[in-house]
Amino acid sequence: MLEIKNLNVYYGVIHALKDISLTVNAGEIVTLIGANGAGKTTTLRTISGLIKATSGDILLEGKNITSLPAPERVQMGISQVPEGRRIFPPMSVLENLEMGAFLRKDKAEIKKDLEMVYHRFPILGDRKKQTAGTLSGGEQQMLAIGRALMSRPRILLMDEPSMGLAPLLVREIFEIIKDINRMGTTILLIEQNASMALSIAHRAYVLETGSIIISGTGEELAKSSEIQKSYLGGE
Repeated sequence: MLEIKNLNVYYGVIHALKDISLTVNAGEIVTLIGANGAGKTTTLRTISGLIKATSGDILLEGKNITSLPAPERVQMGISQVPEGRRIFPPMSVLENLEMGAFLRKDKAEIKKDLEMVYHRFPILGDRKKQTAGTLSGGEQQMLAIGRALMSRPRILLMDEPSMGLAPLLVREIFEIIKDINRMGTTILLIEQNASMALSIAHRAYVLETGSIIISGTGEELAKSSEIQKSYLGGE
């Protein structure tokens, strides 16, 4: 579904991504793990069109989208749940969800998708008129995911969905991610909680200072002594 070939990104003189190549097949959960500053968020933001690639190619189902603006990528089926949630605090829960469908014109289908989000996240249905900024961190994360789903993504880019959440809520968010994937949405996931990410990922890539240094199945990487030592707190 998604293929990245020899992607390079510079911030001024800083070489942030160095010849990155990766694939995400339809129906997969693929995770990117690595230390802070490794280039994980830059990778997602380049895929979604928020950062311009210096060189290399991004292909969605074989079509080169490297130079397309971000809204066109959304229309083609790419949606992102950004790091830090980035909800619209003064707006209601409902208005935030409606913003996720801002490029759509199919009002009846949008209504159906709203009901789908409320079914998946009942707390959002209970609080649809509430100001989004007054929600708890976990509820805001659910809102950010629900907003992304309102664009009907083929592939969902998720940036640190468990950041700042209590352990019980982290488990709940990961169950939600697995459920979204089971319903047919392909997922590319960035996550500081490497052990949780590897436990649900079909495949994984490790980024280090802008380069992919290792890849394999989630299970393979979870068992790797090198990965355990560097990212999973093992000896």
